[in-house]
Amino acid sequence: MSDKNLVINLNKPEGMSSQQAVTRVKHIFAAQKAGHAGTLDPIATGILLVCVDEATKITRFLAETDKEYVAVMKLGERTNTFDSEGQVIKKVENFNLEEDNIETVLERFKGKIKQTPPMYSAIKVSGQPLYKLARKGIEVERPDRNVNIYKLDIISFAAPFLEIRVLCSKGTYIRALCDDIGTALDVGAHIVALKRTKIGDFRIEDSAELDELPDKKESVCSIDKAIKYLKEIVLTPEDFLRAINGALIAPLELSGLPLNSYLRLKNPEGKLFAIGKVTGPAIKIERLLNVLPNKQ
Repeated sequence: MSDKNLVINLNKPEGMSSQQAVTRVKHIFAAQKAGHAGTLDPIATGILLVCVDEATKITRFLAETDKEYVAVMKLGERTNTFDSEGQVIKKVENFNLEEDNIETVLERFKGKIKQTPPMYSAIKVSGQPLYKLARKGIEVERPDRNVNIYKLDIISFAAPFLEIRVLCSKGTYIRALCDDIGTALDVGAHIVALKRTKIGDFRIEDSAELDELPDKKESVCSIDKAIKYLKEIVLTPEDFLRAINGALIAPLELSGLPLNSYLRLKNPEGKLFAIGKVTGPAIKIERLLNVLPNKQ
């Protein structure tokens, strides 16, 4: 792929922050800028989508897609961070749980649920990340968020370790989910291992380790392919000229599209040049991508 406006499906290693991983990828591809589409904690591994150069403009569209995780929980211990890096704040020994008991509890967490974000998270309150407040021993009220758990299955159970697979909507905190499951089981729990195995159409099987880049071609894709889940519209020459000059456009294909939905806008030659947003009877440019050889 000749241009550097790419999305890289990276298998982030354990012990590395998402930003450190982004910096490594940026260096490998000699990119001017880079960003990621959804943070992974240092303890976590798996898919981190790294966007370089013009692809940084689509990070939020990738972050909004559904995700799949595989998590290993240790039952019988609850920690203040909900993972193995925190302090144990509750311990239950000699508990007796059968897989059937666990399955019954997991059913409660399937579908649309409310979730309280953990204090050890990057969410900001009054401009301050929650994890910084948590490190000072300060706990603040966090509004619940609505998330959707599409699938929640047991992979294996050998007490005290429970391995689960979760398919969920954007914004789901797997650490918080596991903590809530532990509480519902009356024994407490925390995550000891977490792997993100899917983001939208991106799969862990196609991801690359850092030392496989930039040669593992299946882990690297164009902006157009990365957001192929968005409907595309190829514009007429007249609409294309209006669009790149900032005017609203109303192509025939607009009929019936949901309000506020996003589209891949292509020039008359079928090349992606922008992401559009449906605003009533017209489309406006949401993100203009500097990817065409010449502005027409």
